[in-house]
Amino acid sequence: MIENFKKIEYLKYGNERQKLAYSEIKKHKILEKLEKYNPILTGTIPIEIDIPESDLDIICECQNHSEFRAYLLNQFSDKKDFKVYSIKQNGIESTIAVFKTDNFLFEVFGQNIPTEKQNAYRHMIVENKILKEKGFEFKQKVKELKSNGIKTEPAFARLLGLEGNPYTELLKLEK
Repeated sequence: MIENFKKIEYLKYGNERQKLAYSEIKKHKILEKLEKYNPILTGTIPIEIDIPESDLDIICECQNHSEFRAYLLNQFSDKKDFKVYSIKQNGIESTIAVFKTDNFLFEVFGQNIPTEKQNAYRHMIVENKILKEKGFEFKQKVKELKSNGIKTEPAFARLLGLEGNPYTELLKLEK
């Protein structure tokens, strides 16, 4: 598995869905358009625990949310089902754009936090490490739980026997 998820070249050599994600991201120049925001593809597709309805999550670092929102509108409003909104997530202002391309739903997520320090990236790194340690059967169990409607972090927490908030508990497993 990949250690450095900051470049998406690894997708070219992955499973069919990863290859499709790579071509879709390249075709629509998603990362090129977001380059100034230090984008990183996160979520389940990079670590091969996606299910058919999984989207492509791209996290970004934005200092100015109104400027980021305007930029997203300018770059992606022509995409199918485009919407952009801001919310507070865990007390942190977050701007999110959602849109569809031919094969994927994209979610572009921006916070005023370096992308490598955002929870989505940190969770993915921890989950990747666990998948490497636990192997194929564990991965299949995660995917099965996800297919039954359980989100990724709660699925990991359940399989690992973690108590409390699964999002917080998984971060305690860093390093």
